[in-house]
Amino acid sequence: MKVVVDMNRCQDHGQCVFAAPDVFRFDDAGRLAHVPDPDDALRDEVEEAADLCPLQAIRIED
Repeated sequence: MKVVVDMNRCQDHGQCVFAAPDVFRFDDAGRLAHVPDPDDALRDEVEEAADLCPLQAIRIED
């Protein structure tokens, strides 16, 4: 699984951070950071994060 975040679309709402904290976080500057190739065991959390993103900036590729 590969997680792709469109950083031009992302506005750092943080819903993904709450849904999948092992994959998404805020960096020291307050911008979204993520693990681009998380363990497949986290797929449900990542899918939830993608669904919750108000701007649909998260994409999952297999």
